[in-house]
Amino acid sequence: MRTLHPGDFAHNQLDVLVIGEALVDIVNTQEGSISYPGGSPANVAYGLGRLGVPTGLLTAIGDDEHGTAITTHLHSAGVQLLPGSTSLERTATATAILATDGSASYEFDIRWELAPVAPATIPKVLHTGSIATFLAPGAATVRTLLEQSHDSCLVTYDPNIRPALLGSHSEAKQIFEDLLPLTDVIKLSDEDAHWLYPASSLDDVASRLLNHGARLAVITRGAEGALLATPGARLNAPSAKTRVADTIGAGDSYMAALIFELLARGEKAFAPSALESIGQTAALAAAITVSRPGANPPTSDELQARLEGLQQQPLSV
Repeated sequence: MRTLHPGDFAHNQLDVLVIGEALVDIVNTQEGSISYPGGSPANVAYGLGRLGVPTGLLTAIGDDEHGTAITTHLHSAGVQLLPGSTSLERTATATAILATDGSASYEFDIRWELAPVAPATIPKVLHTGSIATFLAPGAATVRTLLEQSHDSCLVTYDPNIRPALLGSHSEAKQIFEDLLPLTDVIKLSDEDAHWLYPASSLDDVASRLLNHGARLAVITRGAEGALLATPGARLNAPSAKTRVADTIGAGDSYMAALIFELLARGEKAFAPSALESIGQTAALAAAITVSRPGANPPTSDELQARLEGLQQQPLSV
């Protein structure tokens, strides 16, 4: 079992640049409304910061109360907000509606438009996803940044499909597939996979992603675990047993831990022998997150403690 060390990552430059939306999640509960800084890319950046990874976020927020809350939240995890990110008249919001099982659906108030800026240096990993890769006019800027960077760094992508914000199914699928050749690692939820390819099994979807050029395809299945696939190996990794408070940010915590593992392992991350440990670490990060309200991912100490605990308590299927 590999020990997690935040100090494994050099702090003199960004190891990960995340490009995508930051917004405020408004959760309506029986006790009233609660607001959390959120947005899938911002959650991934925050999760990486909590794991000790030098991370920056290029986004678009407003100079308002919500924007200040997002900035403070990111800074608390050591995440750098890149210049030009405070560029909108108001910060986007997503109102979450919780089901009895803790799952959430969303109503969005969002505009996505990136300022014409570019990162000063190429990071080790560039991550993007969600609304940022579909919603005009900012999606075109995201694509340009991927085109400029994908030959120089590892690119990870989580589309985090939000049907309410997309055009037709065919248009969204085309946008998604056009980005795949620019990415190395792609993560979908099973809901994403079924929406994009309703007639295909998850194994077939994974094959399709790999055929488009991905080196690693991951399809998460909630409590049923996750499928991890490379051109040479496949693994059905179990989930981690936990009590669910809500599922907000679970996939983003999984993604952050996945990127953490990619950074720590380098090229060895794509070896068949690494898939089990990578899936285990990412599943534990998601389990910790869903055990408490909101997008509250683990610190490296919390994740390490859970990994060490596996020596006495195995993962449940």
